[in-house]
Amino acid sequence: MQPTWIALFPLLLEGLEITLQVAALSAVVSLAIAVAAGLCRLSKWAVVRGAATVYVEFFRGVSLLVLMFWIYFALPFVGINLPKLAAAVLAIGLNYGAYGSEIVRSSILAVPKGQWEAAIALNMSPMQRMWRIVFPQAFIRMLPPLGNLLIELIKATSLVYFITLSDLTYQAMILRNNFLTWTPQIFGLLLVIYFVLSCCVSLIVRFAERRLAAWRS
Repeated sequence: MQPTWIALFPLLLEGLEITLQVAALSAVVSLAIAVAAGLCRLSKWAVVRGAATVYVEFFRGVSLLVLMFWIYFALPFVGINLPKLAAAVLAIGLNYGAYGSEIVRSSILAVPKGQWEAAIALNMSPMQRMWRIVFPQAFIRMLPPLGNLLIELIKATSLVYFITLSDLTYQAMILRNNFLTWTPQIFGLLLVIYFVLSCCVSLIVRFAERRLAAWRS
């Protein structure tokens, strides 16, 4: 029996819900790690800088899929059992947090030195200089590359299929196995859904850029 287009959507919508959940949680984890690691890379303490550098270089250098396999399949052998969702979010967060930390670090360094000097002249503490003067200006610079990174993160969520988390790709494979002759239509629809998600992220980032630019002016 051949399916109808309407018959495909319920299963794909279930997968979309999981994909959005993984993407949202991973984005939060990635951003938190990126800010922390990016600031640590600028620390005056060599030990902190060194630890942050080791983290960034290691997690940028490993395969995300292998990292996900290791967290979900290998950690149970040392007594750490994580649910599929937690394993996926942790793997994606660690991997993309490492990339994001370089965006944070370079954006902070791109703030003109005059802004730092003006904050010092106002007798601000290092913490006040960072969070009141430097970071708000750096954040505007971070938005475009962070938006691109978030789009890449959304596309990377398709890898959770390999730990059998029922995301969009997983549900599409189920449909494909049930309706083999509809393979082009099913995967074509999957391409469109990921494209729409990426476009939504781009629109949100551009809107945020315009609002922040207006606020800054």
